[in-house]
Amino acid sequence: MLGGSRATLIRMVVLALLWGSGFLWIKLALEGGLAPLHITVVRCALGALVLLVLARSARQSLPRDRRTWGHLVVAAFFCNALPFFLFGVGEQTVDSGVAGVLNATTPLWSFAIGLALGTERGFGPLRLTGLLLGFAGILLIFAPWHQAGLTGAGAWALVAAAVSYAVAFAYMARHLIGRGTAPLALSAAQLLMATGLTLPVLPAAGAASGAPTPTAWIAVVVLGVFGTGITFHLNSRLIADEGPTAAATVGYLLPVVSVVLGAAVLGEQLGIRVVAGMAVVLLGVGLTRGGRPAGKPGRTAPAGRTTSPVPAPAAPAPQERVHRSSDG
Repeated sequence: MLGGSRATLIRMVVLALLWGSGFLWIKLALEGGLAPLHITVVRCALGALVLLVLARSARQSLPRDRRTWGHLVVAAFFCNALPFFLFGVGEQTVDSGVAGVLNATTPLWSFAIGLALGTERGFGPLRLTGLLLGFAGILLIFAPWHQAGLTGAGAWALVAAAVSYAVAFAYMARHLIGRGTAPLALSAAQLLMATGLTLPVLPAAGAASGAPTPTAWIAVVVLGVFGTGITFHLNSRLIADEGPTAAATVGYLLPVVSVVLGAAVLGEQLGIRVVAGMAVVLLGVGLTRGGRPAGKPGRTAPAGRTTSPVPAPAAPAPQERVHRSSDG
């Protein structure tokens, strides 16, 4: 039992580090001369390649029906192509640690969308308090009343990425989850579609002012292979072996990892206000996941990202994380 618990703990730590480091790799790729669209395309392509190999080794086949592929177009756009691009845009002007914190708001947007669509049940005082606390935390992070507050387009791009994930999870839960397609193959197909959506617009990124640095290429390769492809596989295994609660715990660690790595590697300083905002957001997300009716567990979504921390991956759940291919 002890050995099993230790193995689970190690797997959770590794998963949190891989997912949470995604924001650092994006920042390094940007600073090394790659444009947000370059990062998006390479990340999708490498993540798809990894998952295709894993799916083949598991003898899982890609979907064959047109209807599923039609749904994958929508899922790939909102869960991969759009948020991956928006994180790149946002981190051009916002610290990687802040990006990780704002990514943690995905479960709040998921909850709000669920309320709007009428798919959320058990909307009691506890969950309402959590929703209000979560958005209060976002307001604290942005601090529009403060001269040093985050009021630029970059910060809003990061929020839009979190909202995009939430839209994707709602759509996938309705049209893709539990449809009989093997999860690895479905996620591989989704990232393959995301690659197809982003590749044609790659020329719009323009040529870089100079050749990207080796660091930039290393960062984007690590992001695509480990932060997008491998993390989905590890997360799906964690959910299968230990249940959504373990995956949810990983979700809570992501913003902490992004903040620590941003400070240790890039010398980023968030300040007490942003750290306090992160704590309030995570508390709010935790409360929105409580008080759910029995028999209504969070659903796990495919592809590439889980729900974000706290719900049940992405935002990567407790996000009982919807399988996210990643990360921010």
